[in-house]
Amino acid sequence: MEINSDDLKTFITVIDSGTLSAASVHLGQTTSGVSRALSRLEDKLATSLLTRTTRRMELTEEGALFLEKARAILGAMEEAEETIRIRRQKPAGRLCVDAASPFMLHCVVPHMAEFRAMYPEIRLELSSNDQITDLIEHRTDIAIRIGALNDSTLHARALTSSPLYVLASPGYLAAHGTPATPEELAQHSLLGFMQYELGNQWPLRHAAGNSLPVTPTMSASSGETLRQLALAGQGIVCLADFMTRADVEAGRLVKILEADYTGYRQQIHAVYYRNTQLAQRISCFLEFLQQKL
Repeated sequence: MEINSDDLKTFITVIDSGTLSAASVHLGQTTSGVSRALSRLEDKLATSLLTRTTRRMELTEEGALFLEKARAILGAMEEAEETIRIRRQKPAGRLCVDAASPFMLHCVVPHMAEFRAMYPEIRLELSSNDQITDLIEHRTDIAIRIGALNDSTLHARALTSSPLYVLASPGYLAAHGTPATPEELAQHSLLGFMQYELGNQWPLRHAAGNSLPVTPTMSASSGETLRQLALAGQGIVCLADFMTRADVEAGRLVKILEADYTGYRQQIHAVYYRNTQLAQRISCFLEFLQQKL
């Protein structure tokens, strides 16, 4: 029997989903149906692609080789199909986009009127959840993540990068003075992240290196909360340019310690689980957003 695209799609979905049950949700099949389809594929190839136990699945050597080829073949087929579809119809249907609240508020929301005018048949659902990892479980099509990505079987697309700046309000600096060196920050009220230690490593050159660990005087889980605290004169903060540029231009926040900046830029990626039905919606959204960024 010949291998077809459904065989390839089932195999790739099982690997990307991590479990047969998760793959069955994405494929709209029963778990037993997905298991039988996988077994039929192995019979066609006369080899084992996965070693399966009650707790986990692992690719065999042959499975890893087949996965690489299957992705290339299915990707080429999807690209060809998408090209034809784009020529004959407009993107339509539900598209759920998740992003951290600062990025959603400052980089996505301001452009959604234009996007909706361009693609009126796409039904957008916008959510904010910094901790989301399972796109299938949360019914999320695109997740926009800031900072280094963990290893993932999901597709990832680099959207842009944003520098980090150390900032304070003019009122705070007038009341407490402006630190002249990174070491003097220890004498100030510092605003930082809770449960996100990387956010408390500020990109400043100092005697011990190029990344300054700080201990926040006041912590928050959201960058937007920290921005509001800084605007209210509660302390010094280190935040991305994309969410503070307008504040700096208006004089609401002031950059400090600029001579000590390392030039570090925070990477911003979109991660998504690509399939034929969603490919067009995902592509047009990401291309639009990347142009705006």
